[in-house]
Amino acid sequence: MRQEQRSTTRSGGGKAGYPEAADKASLRRNNLGVVLRHLRENGEQSRTRIATSTGLPKATVSVLVADLIQRGLVREGELDRAGAVGRPHRIVDLDGRWICGIGAEIGVDHITVTAVNLRGAVVHEGRRALDVASLPPRAALTAVAELVTESLRAVGEHGMGTVGVALVSQGSVDAASGTVRVATNFGWHDVRAADELRALLGPGCPPVLVENDAASGALAEYVAARGTDVHELVYVSGGIGVGGAGISGGTLLRGSEIGHMKLDRLDRACACGRTGCWEVAVGLQTFLDAAADPADRVHDRSVDLAERLAELLARAEAGDPRTLAALAVIADDLSLGLSVLVDVLNPSRIVLGGYFAVFGRYLVDEAQRFVDRRRISPAAPRVVVAASALGLSNAAQGGAQLTLEPLFNDPSAVQVRATVSHVGPGAEPE
Repeated sequence: MRQEQRSTTRSGGGKAGYPEAADKASLRRNNLGVVLRHLRENGEQSRTRIATSTGLPKATVSVLVADLIQRGLVREGELDRAGAVGRPHRIVDLDGRWICGIGAEIGVDHITVTAVNLRGAVVHEGRRALDVASLPPRAALTAVAELVTESLRAVGEHGMGTVGVALVSQGSVDAASGTVRVATNFGWHDVRAADELRALLGPGCPPVLVENDAASGALAEYVAARGTDVHELVYVSGGIGVGGAGISGGTLLRGSEIGHMKLDRLDRACACGRTGCWEVAVGLQTFLDAAADPADRVHDRSVDLAERLAELLARAEAGDPRTLAALAVIADDLSLGLSVLVDVLNPSRIVLGGYFAVFGRYLVDEAQRFVDRRRISPAAPRVVVAASALGLSNAAQGGAQLTLEPLFNDPSAVQVRATVSHVGPGAEPE
């Protein structure tokens, strides 16, 4: 699954001819990032706790926090009196009031655009049913641009600056060139999506990047686990296609086509041109076909996917035999694939997203039992299977988080606290 690694840790380089000054500047940038990432991963803390956890001197942490406050990336909160001896310490946390990123997910039958702030909270969201597979790429991206423009306007009205826009797509993407190489489920091949979306948004738009939906979803889950002991996970997205990505040691392991593992017991044909792919067994279309007749409203791609899934969930909860039977088959085939991922990757946690999460109560328990039975030794660490709590906007939220990654790597890129339309290297106050 590991195609490429994207670390959340980066140190800057120095200027030639000034090695000592450059080393100090690089160290400062690195330490600013250490503190900011620590707050993202562990939640609000006192300066003393930050120093203890990161190993940085208390005096250094105080200076770094003051710098981050000045840049508008961190703010002070309440006094920390819990278990304290002596004078209580002031809590500091990420400041989510003025910087955000935007993620735009494009799927087979929908587009979702979500803006999140530095704390990972959703500040604006738009969603539209769209039969992407029936449209040329530019027409689909035009619809994306319309929702992104609405989001930019909405966050701007709240005085927030947008760091960037991430287009999140299924399939294989080339992040460096902003190209969707292959998205078989809606027929895209070598679409220079970043360039197209940038042109549609027009002059002055924030930077645009492209990422795989599973990689984005994995990052969203990692950020959502803020303040817990979850530091690594594998994320599996359930849609028409099935993708996967992981987080390990703070490093994003970018998405892979795990949906094309040969795990379909019936060896059916897949859109990729092969047969027997896992996504043929557990993909959304297979579930819809098993749960309802072709004329049923749940197959209508002009209806928002969330509504269609809610209808099927209501049927399951009402005890509809056909829906429950379809879910039972999906649970069996999903469990089989997850057990393979456990054998290969040995994660501590697997998070199910997309439609898998919507029907989590019918899928997670069976998958957990299957994975538990497959443990080679009772003493082996237990792999926890869980459903995402982020809803169908998971991948879009993760895309928005990706646009914020440069700030967590190099907070010095933010010059001052101000309301801006673009925040990044060389940004000037208005």
